Amino acid sequence: MTNTTNQTTTDTTTMTSFDQIIINANLATFSAHYGFDVHIDSKENGKSTSADHAPYGQLENAAIGIKEGTIAWIGSNEQMTPHLSHYQAAQIKDAVGNWITPGLIDCHTHLVYAGNRSNEFEARLHGASYQDIAAQGGGIVATVSATRAASIEEIFAQSEKRLLALIKEGVTSIEIKSGYGLDLDTERKMLTVARQLGDKYDIHVSTSYLAAHALPPEYKDRADDYIEQVCEWLPILHKEGLVDAVDGFCENIAFSSEQIRRVFEVARSLGLPVKLHSEQLSDIGGSALVAEYQGLSSDHLEHLSEADIEKMAASNTVAVLLPGAFYTLRDTKLPPIDALRKHQVAIAISTDCNPGTSPLTSLLLAMNMGCTLFYLTPEEVLAGATINAAQALGLSKKGRIEVGCDADLALWDITRPADLCYQIGLNPIEDIMRQGQWSKG
Repeated sequence: MTNTTNQTTTDTTTMTSFDQIIINANLATFSAHYGFDVHIDSKENGKSTSADHAPYGQLENAAIGIKEGTIAWIGSNEQMTPHLSHYQAAQIKDAVGNWITPGLIDCHTHLVYAGNRSNEFEARLHGASYQDIAAQGGGIVATVSATRAASIEEIFAQSEKRLLALIKEGVTSIEIKSGYGLDLDTERKMLTVARQLGDKYDIHVSTSYLAAHALPPEYKDRADDYIEQVCEWLPILHKEGLVDAVDGFCENIAFSSEQIRRVFEVARSLGLPVKLHSEQLSDIGGSALVAEYQGLSSDHLEHLSEADIEKMAASNTVAVLLPGAFYTLRDTKLPPIDALRKHQVAIAISTDCNPGTSPLTSLLLAMNMGCTLFYLTPEEVLAGATINAAQALGLSKKGRIEVGCDADLALWDITRPADLCYQIGLNPIEDIMRQGQWSKG
């Protein structure tokens, strides 16, 4: 589908009132208004038989009008051309035939932390397992010690470098979790840094409270007592404006579904959405629990059952896949991609940027991994880093190019959208728009 259809009137008053305009662009909108639908049931000779489907929701030779940080109009170059004389040069971006996607969204990161765990990387290469490292005092607890000891300024300085790497690849929204504090003061410190990063770089940051991440040493063999503390800290940090969602690690080396349920009950009482690390190492019903609470997402999912996929579909819970962790841990158990497709569960892709199991600061590489390791299509992984990632964070105005959505855009020097997943190590970004303002990096 190559035709462009404007979503607003094209009268002169409208067409001359935009703050910014973009011309000569090819758009990967990921909008159902323009034929995007990654779930195509009927195929013939490898091609969709749906006449209404346009891969990526693509529009060619298009123009965009932006006003007050919002996409106000979408149409063809021909519709915009008669009005160009009303704009100053600084208001016009000529895409010269390049592609524009929604700004990328990294919907699962542990980006804020202190310290370094490259020693564990070496240990795994010598045969140690994730569980072995955790049992020896490494893993999450090692980062907890470093983060507790660091000042807020030191944590900010270390985390800033990781955020900048992602921004330079077109990321305009990001989720950042706590969970390396495991006490009230350090959880607060992490969430404060996340807010400060968003403010400094004018990037949308969604914060997730992840105190139910691991058992701190001072609570050894007292997991229930620690969960009680997690539940007590949550209202305090929420009142301080630091928490957008609540997360947990539901796993045989972390917390049980019943312990996580206690945290989710507090989240529900505060009106906070929930999400969960689940089914990474085993199946203990984490995704079913998230679905019960109408959760935003369930993440990792290598051991996810089809019964729980059906529950996720019914609750509109996004499946967030994290190929960086799969790659780093040399996992061999693939997430159940075909079953997720079958039940039309939205699939998101994220870096899982963290110091131990996914020290990854490239969402473009995560997208490539989604294709090469998980056998997803380029359209699926790009949807996973835009529209579906937005859904995983509850961001209804982000992740697609559509009138009324936030003007968060990425301009790429590419021939086709699949290039973003195909190329490895090359960053083809030309420019980035955040909230209606161009700012590369």
